[in-house]
Amino acid sequence: MGDVNNPFLIYAYAGPKYFCDRIEETEHLISALRNGRNVTLMSPRRMGKTGLIQNVFHQIRRDYPEAACFYMDIFSTTCLDDFIIQFGQTVIGKLDNLSQKTLAAISGFFKSCRLVFSPDVLTGVPQATLDFQPSQAQATLKEIFDYLEHSGKECYIAIDEFQQITEYPEKGVEGLLRSYIQFLPHVHFIFSGSKQHLMAEMFGSAKRPFYRSTEKMNLTSIPLEDYSLFAIRWMQAGGKDLSDELFQMIYQRFNGHTWYIQYVLNRLYEQKEPVLNETIFEKCLTDIVRSEMDEYQRLYGMLTENQSTLLRAIARERFVAAINSSIFIKKYGLKGSSSINAALKFLVNKEYVFKAEEGYCVYDRFMELWLQTLPYAGILK
Repeated sequence: MGDVNNPFLIYAYAGPKYFCDRIEETEHLISALRNGRNVTLMSPRRMGKTGLIQNVFHQIRRDYPEAACFYMDIFSTTCLDDFIIQFGQTVIGKLDNLSQKTLAAISGFFKSCRLVFSPDVLTGVPQATLDFQPSQAQATLKEIFDYLEHSGKECYIAIDEFQQITEYPEKGVEGLLRSYIQFLPHVHFIFSGSKQHLMAEMFGSAKRPFYRSTEKMNLTSIPLEDYSLFAIRWMQAGGKDLSDELFQMIYQRFNGHTWYIQYVLNRLYEQKEPVLNETIFEKCLTDIVRSEMDEYQRLYGMLTENQSTLLRAIARERFVAAINSSIFIKKYGLKGSSSINAALKFLVNKEYVFKAEEGYCVYDRFMELWLQTLPYAGILK
């Protein structure tokens, strides 16, 4: 992997030197997978799950060249057919040398569907497209799993936003997947998800098919000291002076939430000033919030009065441990507990708000800053 212009990556993975810490988590994940334990990886969105998975796969490929690693994000899938199509495109043909003879053999392996190989528009590498009848969906899914198991390789598959399968209209998808996965000793899985309450229910309830089938891992913030050393070192390499005090301010402003810290560092790295200070940091935040204002206004405009009032109150407090406390209700002129609970349920389900260890908070930390600028007539001093 080559060098990048800005070391504070916010979307892609460019190798371990641009990846901050997570040493213990990386080692733990690799050890679990190598020893036959599938893993459920949970955290709020943008805490760094995808980066961690890519770092794990980078090390597996380095240390075990014959292994095959696959990552798929199923957030956009809406049904089992979508899942099967994406699953097939992710793995089929990626375990072989893709000669004409091999492609013919792969096509012959799949009896329930028609495989069409066409070059990827970006890489030129042949990519499989599945053509199957809905009545053959389960058979096609089983053939994909069989294809992996009979490949002769150790396969590692990360399925991100795994809780999405609970939204599929088909019944029994969890049980169907579990029935195949439990018989694949050479295929190892990371089930990753950001809706922690759904993931916890899927893997923690005795009534669900995946009950106690994985090792659970909750991804938390990168320790302040480790992140500070990483940030200061890369700023110095780019000719920037970032003090430990300023980094602590950035870290604490976003409560250690990885992506938001990384995004701010990315913006600070491009500043012309060699010495970074609080004024530059605050201006950077203002610019970020201003650039997102139209989207925040749109999202805010979709809320009822009760929902928007509660959201603004949570934003002003930053964290609300006791959402129905009389002090909180009186301070912000909120309605009764039933009204608050109904609004909170909607805000959590739509990911305006999530419950952190410290209490309920706004999910998008930049939106939180924007909400704090809105007037709040009902607040008591």
